[in-house]
Amino acid sequence: MKNIVIVGRPNTGKSTLFNGLTNSRDALVHDRPGVTRDTISGIMPNRPWTVFDTAGLENTKSGIAHDSTDMAIKAIENADTVLFVVDGRVGLNPMDLEWAKLVHKKTKAPALLLINKSESNKRLADINDFYKLGFGEPVLISAEHKRGFDEIYEFIDKIAPIETTEISPDKKVKIAVLGQPNVGKSTFVNRVLGENRQIVKDEPGITRDTVKIPTHFYGRDIVIMDTAGLRRKAGVTDDVETLSALKSLDAIDKADIVILIVDATKNIENQALSIAARVYDAGKILCVALNKWDLVDPIERDEKLLKLKHQFTNSFHQIIKPLILAISAQTGTGIQNLFKRIYEQWDISDAETPTSLLNRIVEKLVADRQPPMSRLKRPMKIKFAHQTGRRPMKISINVGGASDIPESYTRYLRRGIATALHWEHLPIIIEYSKSENPFDKE
Repeated sequence: MKNIVIVGRPNTGKSTLFNGLTNSRDALVHDRPGVTRDTISGIMPNRPWTVFDTAGLENTKSGIAHDSTDMAIKAIENADTVLFVVDGRVGLNPMDLEWAKLVHKKTKAPALLLINKSESNKRLADINDFYKLGFGEPVLISAEHKRGFDEIYEFIDKIAPIETTEISPDKKVKIAVLGQPNVGKSTFVNRVLGENRQIVKDEPGITRDTVKIPTHFYGRDIVIMDTAGLRRKAGVTDDVETLSALKSLDAIDKADIVILIVDATKNIENQALSIAARVYDAGKILCVALNKWDLVDPIERDEKLLKLKHQFTNSFHQIIKPLILAISAQTGTGIQNLFKRIYEQWDISDAETPTSLLNRIVEKLVADRQPPMSRLKRPMKIKFAHQTGRRPMKISINVGGASDIPESYTRYLRRGIATALHWEHLPIIIEYSKSENPFDKE
């Protein structure tokens, strides 16, 4: 795969262009300048390109804007081609010239100048001014309406022709990192990547986009997703934070595994339990990572871990035994063990259980504890069970007679099946189907 890097000053439409080229909504788009902070990446469908969206250049010597610009520069240095985006309505800006100088200095990769927001010629500034940037003839585009994309495709296909490149489907395990603000999510991601790819500051709300980064860690190819911190709705007043939170929650559906980072030095808040509930309801594998464990008093660790496991176990019926592991993202302690454990669960979740084995397990459970009588005082007869799905694990149980099995008995069956098949850390869905009574038919 080759790298396309989208660059330009803030608010020229880089993120909209990124979403158009990757056919996604991965980049957060807002009228406010400076919304993009981290460099995010995505795959261009049917072409051998990874697309990178960068933060707009800002001349500061410290702070988030400085870190964002540094990451953009690193992306330019690794580019195979550059898409330089300017605002056609505003015209040439001194910051455009500054960005252009930087691109010419940092890379020899071919670059294409894109004049965005060119829906109407009447609203365009003098496009001849843009020749001063040194990128040659510009291409007029509208990232919002995907106009001018054919010229982009023609440009990049000359660099990496489609027919000479084999594009394999993405089979990497997708791992989303979620949690409340300032619990160490980006520090954790940087530790896994082995580089400072994500901006880390000791203040909440730094990460805004959900950043997907392909990498190889502990023996496997994965895509790790760093997400924006999730706060209680009552504490969210900014619309950019609202959009960031929605993208974080959307990452749950797109992930195979979710790592929920919590601050081990503090008590578990209801917001963390709410995130866990969403993960379980989505049928995803969840690992709760107790970060900053190195800062917890060794005398208190056993009691704290026991209390947290008890709290999670009592909060959810979808899971038998929550996977809770202590780590330190700052030092790296426990991270390899965490990935070893989640890889094990991912492999187990691909299991196809023989129907005969499953029925023996269910028969023993029923023999040990008979189903209760129905509301109509009729006996409930569990006849047959078989596995109907994986990731999440789904079991269908055929019931004769009345079929209103109470939730308490379903939890009993779920626990028994999970224990017998070593599915304790996996979400299990039990569905019932009712046997037809021939005497009910006319």
